[in-house]
Amino acid sequence: MWRVNYFNRKVKTEIEAWPVGIYADFLRLVQLMERYSADLRMPHSRAMGQGLFELRCRGGEGIGRVFYCTMSGQEITILHSFIKKTQETPEREITMARRRLREVRDDQR
Repeated sequence: MWRVNYFNRKVKTEIEAWPVGIYADFLRLVQLMERYSADLRMPHSRAMGQGLFELRCRGGEGIGRVFYCTMSGQEITILHSFIKKTQETPEREITMARRRLREVRDDQR
């Protein structure tokens, strides 16, 4: 089994506040990752490069995105999330996720 952790409490709280349908899809995808591995692939997940992955959550209310990484010992760390409002992922959201990825990796050393 894989274990899911959050970068901080704020990230978890923000996801829990998502609209019900998007949050339900997030929970479903997290259960799949916990059981089978973090490598869900498209259309559920997409590699963003350099160890960063995007979880693609959908619901009747819209689209949510969660950035995560994998750590040693079958551990998944949720780094950042947002509700998608435009076709392309805003660069500031990717920048935030990459900064947190560096922090997590630096702490692991």
